[in-house]
This record gives sequence, structure tokens and C-alpha cells, in this order.
Amino acid sequence: MSDNGPFRLSRGGRLIDRAYPLPFRFDGRHLRGLRGDTLASALLASGQLMMGRSFKYHRPRGPLASGAEEPNALLGLGQGGRFEPNQRATTTALVAGMVTTSQNCWPSLNVDVGAVNNWLYRFLPAGFYYKTFIHPRPFWKHVFEPVIRRSAGLGKAPTEADPDSYEQAYAHADLVVVGGGIAGLLAARDAGRQGKTVTVLEQNPHWGGRTPTDHADGQSRIDAALADLRAMPNVTLRRNTMATGLYDHGYLIAREALADHDPNAGLPRQRLWRIRAGHVVVASGALERPLSFAGNDVPGVMLASAVRDFIADYAVAPGRRIVVVTNNDDAYRTALAALDAGLEVPAVIDARANPSGALPQAVRARGIRILSASAIAGVKGGQGVQVVQVCSHVGAGQVSETIEADCVAMSGGWSPVVHLWSHCGGKLNWSDAQAMFLPDTSRPPTGDDGAAMATPVGAAAGDLLVAGATGAEPEQPLLPVWVMPVNATKAMKFKMWLDFQNDVKVSDVELAAQEGYASVEHTKRYTTLGMATDQGKVSNINGLAVLSAALKQPIPQTGTTTFRPPYTPLTLGTIAAEARGDLFQPLRKTPMHGWHQAKGAHWEPVGHWRRPYCYPQAGETHAAAVAREIRAVRGGVGTLDASTLGKIVVKGPDAGRFLDMIYTGMMSTLPVGKCRYGLICNENGFLIDDGVAARLSEDTWLVHTTTGGADRMHAHMEDWLQCEWWDWKVYTANVTEQWAQVAVVGPQARNLLERLGGMDLSPEALPFMGWAEGQIAGIPARIYRISFSGELSFEVAVPAGRGLELWEKLHAAGADLGVTPYGTEAMHVMRAEKGFIMIGDETDGTVIPQDLGLNWAISKKKSDYIGKRAQERSHMTDPLRWKLVGLESLDGRMLPDGVYAVDEGVNPNGQRNLQGRVTSTYISPTLGTPIAMGLVRHGPDRMGEVLEFPVAGAETYKARIVDPVFYDKEGSRANG
Repeated sequence: MSDNGPFRLSRGGRLIDRAYPLPFRFDGRHLRGLRGDTLASALLASGQLMMGRSFKYHRPRGPLASGAEEPNALLGLGQGGRFEPNQRATTTALVAGMVTTSQNCWPSLNVDVGAVNNWLYRFLPAGFYYKTFIHPRPFWKHVFEPVIRRSAGLGKAPTEADPDSYEQAYAHADLVVVGGGIAGLLAARDAGRQGKTVTVLEQNPHWGGRTPTDHADGQSRIDAALADLRAMPNVTLRRNTMATGLYDHGYLIAREALADHDPNAGLPRQRLWRIRAGHVVVASGALERPLSFAGNDVPGVMLASAVRDFIADYAVAPGRRIVVVTNNDDAYRTALAALDAGLEVPAVIDARANPSGALPQAVRARGIRILSASAIAGVKGGQGVQVVQVCSHVGAGQVSETIEADCVAMSGGWSPVVHLWSHCGGKLNWSDAQAMFLPDTSRPPTGDDGAAMATPVGAAAGDLLVAGATGAEPEQPLLPVWVMPVNATKAMKFKMWLDFQNDVKVSDVELAAQEGYASVEHTKRYTTLGMATDQGKVSNINGLAVLSAALKQPIPQTGTTTFRPPYTPLTLGTIAAEARGDLFQPLRKTPMHGWHQAKGAHWEPVGHWRRPYCYPQAGETHAAAVAREIRAVRGGVGTLDASTLGKIVVKGPDAGRFLDMIYTGMMSTLPVGKCRYGLICNENGFLIDDGVAARLSEDTWLVHTTTGGADRMHAHMEDWLQCEWWDWKVYTANVTEQWAQVAVVGPQARNLLERLGGMDLSPEALPFMGWAEGQIAGIPARIYRISFSGELSFEVAVPAGRGLELWEKLHAAGADLGVTPYGTEAMHVMRAEKGFIMIGDETDGTVIPQDLGLNWAISKKKSDYIGKRAQERSHMTDPLRWKLVGLESLDGRMLPDGVYAVDEGVNPNGQRNLQGRVTSTYISPTLGTPIAMGLVRHGPDRMGEVLEFPVAGAETYKARIVDPVFYDKEGSRANG
């Protein structure tokens, strides 16, 4: 042994560097490991075998595995905001200064009050909470549920903000290989030589999988394959990258550890990769299964592969006297590795009658006893293995001899890692000969073209000899062993563990079958089998085999539980990445945002944007600022930052046909160079957006939407294109942020723009609802003659990078004209003066265009559009529907926004009947009076009638129904 810990071997350890000791703490103890250690190997080397407690019974737990399948060695890691619960000690690389704590124990790991549950195990079988806590009923709410909720979960959630940063990235590849073992590297090399772009993902910090550990020439073979791959510019190799989920269309999610648990690295902690793969090679290997015998959860009982990993990779002895128990040849490699390290192997217990392959013979040649047709009847020990009891495998557990030991290396065979294959619909077959589920390559996950989306290779495909390749030791078939011994007594089954974290035993699964839980999914939930943080990686196959035996049916008939992503847990920080704090919903700013802020703009949130509500001057109220801005526009010229308006390019041979379906009006007949106002409805006929579309060329339109509707309308278009009209040749792109747009509005608008020079903006050259392209003040621009205020108006769109330049030139050139920036509230008031609707004010998700008097915007020439049939329903054509009108206050008070107009009579609830409501209400500085718009029952037919609007705590408001256009009904001002 070595000075680096009582269980550190003095030689070996291919992954550690003895020259670099690393201090760390566990439960307050100061310990030391080596560079290259995992937390598990460093703790084992220090003699810390017990690392946690199980969930239900609080039984002592040590590491079972050496990889991502580990269910036991889960630690609290870090301090303050960097604290994380449930970190696998077997996969967490040791970093100097780490602070770790054990979980699920109080007051300490060695002395845990919760261990009393272990003595009460007969009263806490599977589903005990379903049966025990029914009566008396009040106890559930006030006693049982609070106790269970306080007991639920492993570890403690952090209470401080995480100071680390995370990031997300995107990649594309012809081929993605998941797994950096020999099978994956060879598959990548073959594809790379064909000229394909290849990405290889390996979950560990080292390449090769089991090949370097289990085979003498393994490392040289891995090094040769890596040298070939690194010489190929079309191949990308990523270590420390765990593929967590494979989805439709070759969409792969992977988590890359950049500076995990190392705050001084100066890097983002983790990176979430979103990869589009033309094809995926699943080379994710296989997981060793435990054996179910009494006491198989005592600390020191490990998977045989984990024992030799700790010996060969980290120079750590999991024990000094190691008993190997197996049903297959592979576990004999562990016996040989232990002997080579100078450890004792008193016996190999093999369930098979005649283990005589090359590996058993090699063990016999070293003088080791092989107890054939034998099993473990029980393991004795509290916080570590002390004695192994041996019995006949075909018997009922009568002890034939006892062996003193401090470690048991068990192997029940191997199960291919089929998770990624199954995530996206790949099917499985059961192999009786190999006792494993294999990917069914005749039923692979498929893409849109019907071709296979993934291919399994190596151990993931069931080829457990691929690592050995030529010259590998021939292996005898395994003997499927699900319960050891075969005729174990009921008392023994109470101590045979399937799910080590959740304390699910063989007896629990048999009880579930006895109580009618024939579905593996139901059994999973009834017993919590496979619901631990390892998600059944070591328990599910054994559990469903035990269930199948209890149901007296073959394993394929029982089937498997559903494999769901992620393969291993993802931190919320990685999922959120930059979307946290101020960036949780990034604040969107126009190119002129800084200018507005410098001028003291009062901001209004509109979606993710911030738009100037008004620009109050010193001592000016917001209402006064709005009135001043309106008078400036009506009497001279004003500028509005309209960059936030949605801008969506719709292009393609079928673009016109598509827009005819999207809009209620006809867009395909719009001439190039012209604009047209349009309405967009959903399939229920309700109005969801409006705006102006401009035809840029024969096959291209630019669609303007509301500020808050840009992303939503783009998604609406893509939804219909992808789900309904997938064969139409149409391309859409949201270019909202590529263009800055300035509305120059008022009688002096043309004069101001002409001062900048560059384009003919005369009524003849650019008539109303037309557009033109050219340069303004030397800036490339597209100018639209559209108006939302009723005044002469030009909307000037320029590249976003030059938006501020245009804005400043407009204000410099128009200083003597009194050019005034105006905000959203002035815009709203002016549009209401003109009777123009506002989506979200005059609409609420139940309003159709006909309610707003917009029948003229609905084409009578085309047979269909989205929402047309819905608008033909009897409720939609009811003459009693509420329709748009203007409302004139009788006493000069402004009507409250949203207030309802009452009618005669009461409804069944005893409340006054309603006949309308106010949708928009303002004080009009242009007219010097309050104005309002509203929806009133058949309102356009009731001009001049007076409505009452009662308001709690105030005198009833009264208003006369009038035309909704309060200003310039003829529309002459729009022409200047």
C-alpha cells in the first residue's frame, strides 16, 4: 500500500498522477487524493468505504459501480451558491479544495437516527404508504403527508444563487458517434476516411472505454485510432461530453463539462450542445448487472468491473480479500487484476456447473479456488463486508462454508446501453442466450425519409467481445441468474436488493406481482423500482426478470419500462444557460434606444421590447407630454421609433397562395410596389393580428405585424406551413431586428425628408399605400406611404446598424420645423381619433373582424382563409353581437377603460345584464374632449343612443353612441 492512503496501491493506476496530491474534505475530515482521481477513488484510497445511506431504510451504502450508473455514492458537493446535491462520486473528478458531505443521514453518517427504519422493514414493504395511511382520514392531511413530504428526496437543494456561468452551443455533423470506446472510434475513423464530418462524444475525461483496462494491448489500439482521427480535419473529438437525449430528426442533446467544480478555471462550468446529426452511431457500451443475493448491499459489495476499474485505473484496493461471484467469464478478469495488484482472492464463486473457459483456467493456474454451481447465501457485515456465506446455487441457501473477506466483486452479466436508441423510437429484442435486451436493427428509429436514424455498434449492439477483438480470450456462455440461490427462502429475499438507492428488494417485486401489478410500469411506480437517480441502470433488468418469474411469463412478455431522456441528470443551470437574471427574458432594444434614454423617455414594456411611452420635459406630467407630442405631429412633424414592428419575409412560388390563406383579404393580387392592410385570424375565426403587407417582387412579400405579435405570427405561419401545407414552396424569415424603422409623420413630413435628399417623395412618385427604394441622406432605405395617425406619414426602413444615424439626421434637419419625437401613447391616442383599431385593445381573443366593421378587409373573391368557416357559424353571424362604435362622454369625464354598459333586467345570478364595454379611452388634445371606442350590442344600428356605465364608488358614467372616427373622417390629411 501507499502513503497516499491506506488502500492506495503502491503501483499501477493508469489515470492518476502520483506527483500531484490534491487535498479535499469529506464530512469535515481533511483527506488527500491524487490528480486523476474521482471522488469515489480518493475516498476509497483513504479508507472511506461508506459514503451514504439508502433512501427508505437508511442502510449503509458504499460505491456499487465506477461510472454514471452509480446509485449509492451520492454526495453533497461544494458550498454556498456552488453547493450541489446528489453528485456521483464515481464520475466527479477530484479538484483541489473540494468540500463534500454525505447525504440522507442525521446526526452523522456512522450514527444515523433514520436507520431505525431498517429494523421496521416488515412494516414498510412496497406500497406501504398506500395501505397504511388511509385511516383515520384527517391524519393524512395533518400528520402523514407532512412527515412524508419532509422525508422525500435525497440531498438538500442549494439556497444561494449559483455564481457559475453556463453556455449553450449548436453544431451539425454528417455523423455523430456517441461513445469513445474502441467500437466508436473505429466507426468514426471509417466515416472520417469517407470524407464525412464526424463528431465523437465521450462521457469520460479519457478515451477507450473498457479496452485499456481489460486488455493488454488496449491502450496502444486506442492511441492508434485517436492518432488517425486527430489527423482528420473533418473529425471533432469531445471528451467529458455526455449525450443525454436523442430526439426526432437526428436532434441530439449533450452536456460538456468544461470546468466542473473548478471555480478558478475561468471558464463556463458546463456547455449544453444541441447537435443536428445526419446519422448517429450509438457506441455507448454496456452496463454490468449486479446479482441478487442476501446482503448484496453491504458496503464493499461492488460490481466486478468497478473493482478492477478502481484497481487498474486508480491504483485503489476496494478490499484486501476479494471474493468474486459470477455467472459469466468476464468477472474472472477482476480476479486476475486483483492478484496482479498483490491482493488476495480466496475464491471465485460461479453459479455455472462447469466454468472451464480460458479465463477460469487462468485463475485456476494462479492457485485460486473456483466454487462451481455455487452461490452466496449471505454477506455478513454492518458498514463493511466481513464474512461471505457460500451455498449451492440450485439449493435453498443452506450454508456450506464461510469465507472471510472485505470485498465482494459480483457480476450478473452485462446489459447494452440502449437508452439513446430507445429515446427516439428504436425497438428492442430479448436474447435468451445472452440474457439481455438488444437493439432490433430491423426496427430502428427512422427519419423523415424512412431511413435509419441511428446504428448501434460494439457492446451497445450486444457484441461484448469487440473490445478484445482478435486474440480475445474465448468466453463460455453465461448462466442467467436473477435470484441467488435459485430456491432462496422468503427470508433471504427480504435481504436481496434490486434498487439499492430506493431500497427495493426481490420480495417487494414479488409482492407487487402478488397484488396484481402485472405491468412493469405499474410495478415500477408501486415499488419505486428504477425511480432512483440512476433511473434503473443497475436495477431494471433484474427487477423485470424477477417480476416475470413471479408472473410465470417470459421476460419479453413483461417488457421494459420506458427509457426517457436525459440519460444522466442535467443541472438546471446548464438547461437555462444564459437565460437567467437579467437575461432570463433578454430586453430587446432598438438602435435608437440610447437616444430615447438620453432624452428622458418614459418606457412602456411591449413584449420583450421597451418603447418610449412619452418624452416628458422638465416639470411636465406624462399626460401633458403626450398632449404636446400629439399637437406637434398634427401641426408640424413628429418621429416615432417603429423599429419594433414585426417584419416577416414571405418568399417562394406559393407565397401569394399562402398569404391568401393567412390573411382574410387577397394578397396574391397585390402589385409589386404596393402595400395592403390585412387581418389575420386563427382557425376559430378570431382576430389575432393586423398589419401592412408590401409586395417586394413577384415571389416576395414583406409582412408587418404588431410589435408583440412578431414572433407569434412567425410561429403561426410556420405551424401551418410545416403541419398543413408542408408541400407548398414557401420560405419565411423573421427579419424584425435587421431593420430600423422610423415613422415621419405630420403635415411637414415630406418637407423634412426632402431636406435629407436622395428620393422623389412626391405624391405622384410615391402615392398612399405605395413603397419605394432608394437612399435617404446617403443611407439605403425603403420608404412606405402608410399612416396609423391619419396624418401624412412615411415609414422609413433602413439597415439596423444605420437606424440611429437616420434618426439623428432627421432631428438635425428638422430643428426649425419643430420636429418632435413621440411615444406609444401619442400614437394610441391619434389612432383612436381616427377610429383605427388596436390589437389587444379592441380585440380580446373573442372578437372577429366583422365585429370591428372591417368587412371591407375580408375578400369576397377567394373561397377560403384561416378562420373563414368558423366565422360562418351561427354565433359568429348573430346580429346581436357586440360591434365597434365611438362613445362620446356626456359630462366631460373620461370613461374608465374596460367598464361595462348595463342593460335592462338581470341575469340568473341577479346581476344587471350587459350590452357592451369600453375598449379604448383617451383625452383627445386635438378635439379637446374625451373620446372612447367600445363594443356594443348591434351598436352601429344605435347611433345617438345613450348608454350607462356604472362604476363602484362613483357616479354612473353616461356616453352617447357615435361614429368611431372622431377626426378627419374624409381622410384628406393623410395626403398632406
